[in-house]
Amino acid sequence: MSNYIKKICFYGPESTGKSVFSQQMASLYNTAYVPEVAREMLITNNFSREDIIAIGKAQTERVFEKVKTANKILCCDTDLITTQIYARIYLNEVPPVLYELEKQVAYDLYFLFDIDVPWVADGLRDLGHRREEMFMLFKRELEIRNIGYILVQGGIAAREKIITQAIDRLIDR
Repeated sequence: MSNYIKKICFYGPESTGKSVFSQQMASLYNTAYVPEVAREMLITNNFSREDIIAIGKAQTERVFEKVKTANKILCCDTDLITTQIYARIYLNEVPPVLYELEKQVAYDLYFLFDIDVPWVADGLRDLGHRREEMFMLFKRELEIRNIGYILVQGGIAAREKIITQAIDRLIDR
């Protein structure tokens, strides 16, 4: 089992540091990184049911692709639960295929990013006024699925320490 790549999900509401830390940890641990594919496919939050399905499929495919080149761990900036949450928020429905895609990738570690950092607009993010609600929604989705997580909060140094300590423990198992 020593060749098994452990998949790590950087998870939570927008503008909490997931993208920065997933890339930074991939670099620090000399491994592959899976970006939030929706950012490559969308320029606005005006998207269709077909768009969200395409995003879900592309996100899943990217994990399968990147796991082949990963070194011990794979750092993933989001997951299919996130895709489902945004489908529900923006489309008022979750296409059933997104639940099927979720089942295809099991993560070994979830980092839930807290909203205790400033929200930053970037042209795609638009839920800053709903941060507490979104955080609770993300947290509840993990709890419904009985998925354990490590809460990431504090400033940059505190967040980095929380993440690296957890990854080190995961790798040492």
